[in-house]
Amino acid sequence: MGDGPDEGHRRPAAVTDDTVAALGKLSEALECVERARGHLYSLHQLVGHADLMLDDAVRMFRDAGHPAIAERIAEELVGRNVIAGRWTFQIVEDFDDGYHALFREMDQSARDQLVGGRRHLFEAEMKERRRTRGRPGHEARP
Repeated sequence: MGDGPDEGHRRPAAVTDDTVAALGKLSEALECVERARGHLYSLHQLVGHADLMLDDAVRMFRDAGHPAIAERIAEELVGRNVIAGRWTFQIVEDFDDGYHALFREMDQSARDQLVGGRRHLFEAEMKERRRTRGRPGHEARP
């Protein structure tokens, strides 16, 4: 075993610095979208939880002698679409099946076409530049 990245993290012959940098930027952009997707799922879960909590609020307003407030919340807010015609699960599904799926496909396609599907070449090369060879905790691979 050599003191460098494994074969899956080595740049194929004739691949330029500009190509590795462009693939790295595309990967970085996808990572941002992945984080945004996580926030979208958080929105989905938080709004869903809040909607279920409204059941308790409605009951509590009724028990406290405020039936008009309870009824308005129950009729106008419980189960309401968060945007026109959609609950959050529908937003998540559209995002996953559309924008997110296309983004992932384009990242994969670019890597397949240019570097045989290899991932994180930019980062692997950065690691090689920044690590101290021979020092514990700076090994190229496990």
